[in-house]
Amino acid sequence: MISSKIALRRLVATAFVALCTGAAAQAQAPARPAARVKPSTSDPRYTLKGGLTDAQEVAKNMTLVAHRPRPTTFANPNDAGDYAFWNSDLAFDGKYAFQGSFNGFQIWDISDPKNPTLRTSFPCPGGQGDLSVRGRLMFMSVEENKGRLDCGGQGVSQAVSAERFRGVRIFDISDIDHPRQVAAVQTCRGSHTHTLLADPRDSANVYIYVSGTADVRSSAELAGCSDGSPSSDTATARFRIDVIRVPLAAPQDARIVSRPRIFADPRTNAVSGLWKGGSHGAGTQQTAETDQCHDITVYPEIGLAAGACSGNGVLLDISDPANPKRVDEVIDPNFAYWHSATFNNDGTKLLFSDEWGGGTSARCRATDRMTWGADAIFSLRNRKLTAQGHYKLPAAQSEVENCVAHNGTLIPVPGRDIMVQAWYQGGLSVFDFTDPKRPFEIAYFDRGAINPTELKVAGFWSGYWYNGHIYGTEMGRGLDVFQLTPSEHLTQNEIDAANDVQVAGNNPQTQQKIVWLPSFSLARAYADQLDRGKGLVIAQVTSIKASLGIAEQQTGAARRTTLQALASRLDRAVASARDGARVAKLSATVKRLAIAAE
Repeated sequence: MISSKIALRRLVATAFVALCTGAAAQAQAPARPAARVKPSTSDPRYTLKGGLTDAQEVAKNMTLVAHRPRPTTFANPNDAGDYAFWNSDLAFDGKYAFQGSFNGFQIWDISDPKNPTLRTSFPCPGGQGDLSVRGRLMFMSVEENKGRLDCGGQGVSQAVSAERFRGVRIFDISDIDHPRQVAAVQTCRGSHTHTLLADPRDSANVYIYVSGTADVRSSAELAGCSDGSPSSDTATARFRIDVIRVPLAAPQDARIVSRPRIFADPRTNAVSGLWKGGSHGAGTQQTAETDQCHDITVYPEIGLAAGACSGNGVLLDISDPANPKRVDEVIDPNFAYWHSATFNNDGTKLLFSDEWGGGTSARCRATDRMTWGADAIFSLRNRKLTAQGHYKLPAAQSEVENCVAHNGTLIPVPGRDIMVQAWYQGGLSVFDFTDPKRPFEIAYFDRGAINPTELKVAGFWSGYWYNGHIYGTEMGRGLDVFQLTPSEHLTQNEIDAANDVQVAGNNPQTQQKIVWLPSFSLARAYADQLDRGKGLVIAQVTSIKASLGIAEQQTGAARRTTLQALASRLDRAVASARDGARVAKLSATVKRLAIAAE
């Protein structure tokens, strides 16, 4: 019997000529689904049986590995759709997942993702309670009038009260079991969401971009607040964001340091310089006025932020964190309310989502357009945005399921732009937007309606990738954890390469540059992509995989020699390859593996 090593060497030898000349037949790449005009009613997600704890579930190319219900202090036993107890967004730090809620927050120990355990449950009502974490500090958004400085559950009954709090709370979480509020920065419109920005040049401070979307509070309660018309009141609390600077060593000194007018007209300086609200014409959406931002996503490594700002998508220069400047803006007549934004990893694309119906309505029905309540994808070049395409959940949902695009993150598959996104009761959808004009779904998970007979708001608020797993915060049901499984659109090698990317933490609306360390999984992921996309002919890819198999079994000088020889062949193949850029990435990975073998 021929040994596996000898067999592999013979395979390399017979395929070597093909690698250099590209003279073998090519396989067909899996066909992508055709673009839809209406969502599919033949998809299994359309007919799922509903229920709070016994709803039917369906998954494709991903597996639910853990589910944890809401703790009793964060649930109304008489109404699963009670907004006062909805779960909201997630943040991550080390082995902990921080789950926001309209009733406070929960901290989960996810050191074993398949067995998350509740570490802390902290009631503190005041709105959706979005969270972010930096070291020993945790930040929490507070928007509603019932929010109190002391986190009390009794609310505030007076129209004007010194006990009311609307803004950003700051907790010291050094003792994870006993979070302690150390500061509370008041703002005129409260904080619907916020974004944490760490300036690489300023290690002493972090900045919080506050997105206030609620009514402006009375100046009798907070001095300087005005709800005046921008045409007559240049101090209006509308048409701006707030920037808080937080000294990390003294968070009690956190304060607002600027109120940028990022919607201003650059010619006239009028603060209301963007979309005025209304229809774009027959067959278009009624788009909200641009007087606020919902989410602002910062990407410090490229010096840019993207604001999903009610009536417009805006691009911001954040080189001066306290004073962001608008450098471009876009509009889409399909959008009702610009909600959130996500850059791709290399900063050449930007995806905005539309929250048509405010997240509380059924907007994925069989009759709903595929460009309404969807994602709009733009190319980004020289700080200018150009519209490319749209993505929407391809499966129709029922009249009793609130469904629209919501929060998600990139999945770190090398060489591709892949994202997981929440669609409320439409479930989670994993999709590829590498080609921004032809995005397509890779995987999904969904449950039936939380109430099968009437619309009760529930479902996934967000779906985030973190260190090898997808975490879904389910508004009405709790916390879910998933793993991706291989398919014709995503190989195990690609999943392994994504799993290899480990980060210390992750906050919503704060993107980190994804970096892949050299590994055989990374090399094989690129080889699989060349195979799938016909970037090289079959024999070439076979030769590459065989050489990688031999090298992985070797050590020291032998591994280095095999990898160096492979890199040389790859370099010669770049010019003639259909996908030379990916061949070059593979070659660079192989060279780094060769260096690591020394």
